[in-house]
Amino acid sequence: MGGEDPRARFNVVVAPHLSDALALARWLSGNQADAEDIAQEACLRAYRGLDSYRGGNARAWLLTIVRRTAYSWFTENRKAELVAVDDLKFSDRLVVEQGGSVVGFRQVTPEAELIAKVDAARLETAIATLPIEFREIFVLREIHGLGYREIAEVTETAMGTVMSRLARARQRLVEALQDG
Repeated sequence: MGGEDPRARFNVVVAPHLSDALALARWLSGNQADAEDIAQEACLRAYRGLDSYRGGNARAWLLTIVRRTAYSWFTENRKAELVAVDDLKFSDRLVVEQGGSVVGFRQVTPEAELIAKVDAARLETAIATLPIEFREIFVLREIHGLGYREIAEVTETAMGTVMSRLARARQRLVEALQDG
């Protein structure tokens, strides 16, 4: 670690997870422009903090930095009640959430894409209504696929709290989607 080129280490530890970092920043911030600012700042923090990374789950380590960066960014740039998910075009959302590639996706019919857009918009709107402590855990689990232990590490909460918040988030989403 000591004599290793920091750029090379960044490329190994951080770069493979940049799309996840941007997607989490987008879900937390609510729009692409803010997400890009947050992700860029998080990357700078990760680069500066590479010496503190001691191995293990690099993705969880980076997402922890993104989360902390987002909250400090919110404190400096906006009121907490303004944090909400905005609507991206369906194809743009797929690109962000699938790491920059939607190879073969355009083979679906326009009708199927419209139905998927409506369903995705309803779900995204429902997710946006969740309190941020529920939303972040839901996104980390359901969008990023992190396990309970990894989410507890990223959010610095007890695993029981993660499980409870995830259950509440899911229940609120079910209720919101049934009402709509």
